[in-house]
Amino acid sequence: MNVADQVKALLDSVLQLHGRPDKWNEDTALLGNVPELDSMSVVGIITALEDEFEFSISDDEIDGELFATLGSLTRFVEQKLAA
Repeated sequence: MNVADQVKALLDSVLQLHGRPDKWNEDTALLGNVPELDSMSVVGIITALEDEFEFSISDDEIDGELFATLGSLTRFVEQKLAA
């Protein structure tokens, strides 16, 4: 499973989206487009990303652009894995 598919599966699980992310692509808007994605769920997603991919995310790495699209979130995870 590639990183994008792992991120989609994680979002599906954390946000309880019942398979909706299966149809998403890298341009799919997240913030403002997915009602289940609010400030509280962001904390859950960050924790799940850290657990799933075994890296740490510092507070200064988190901003609105990170959750702008599926592609921006996936690229962030790929960069963390490459570091």
